[in-house]
Amino acid sequence: MTVYVDDMRAPVGQMIMCHMVADTTAELLAMVDEIGVARRWIQALGTRREHFDICMSKRALAVKHGAVEIDRRKLAEILRARSAKPTPPQPTDMTRPGDVIHDC
Repeated sequence: MTVYVDDMRAPVGQMIMCHMVADTTAELLAMVDEIGVARRWIQALGTRREHFDICMSKRALAVKHGAVEIDRRKLAEILRARSAKPTPPQPTDMTRPGDVIHDC
């Protein structure tokens, strides 16, 4: 099982962003916890397009923590392979262990 970061360089405001995907939601969430990205920024949760957009400094941290660098063609290949498989049930709890939940 693997976490991947692509070579996209999309300007968003003053930041440059790329995509981070993983073989499983659990791996993706473990990596964002490790590199300090909020779980609430996940996109397309539970779909074949599930990913995070991360800035270059977070990309560097992800690579340092074991993420594999890929190009956009490889990303497309991973996404196509996901659409050929049924999507397993995904966690809906986007909190991290130890997060404090405040009820209104």
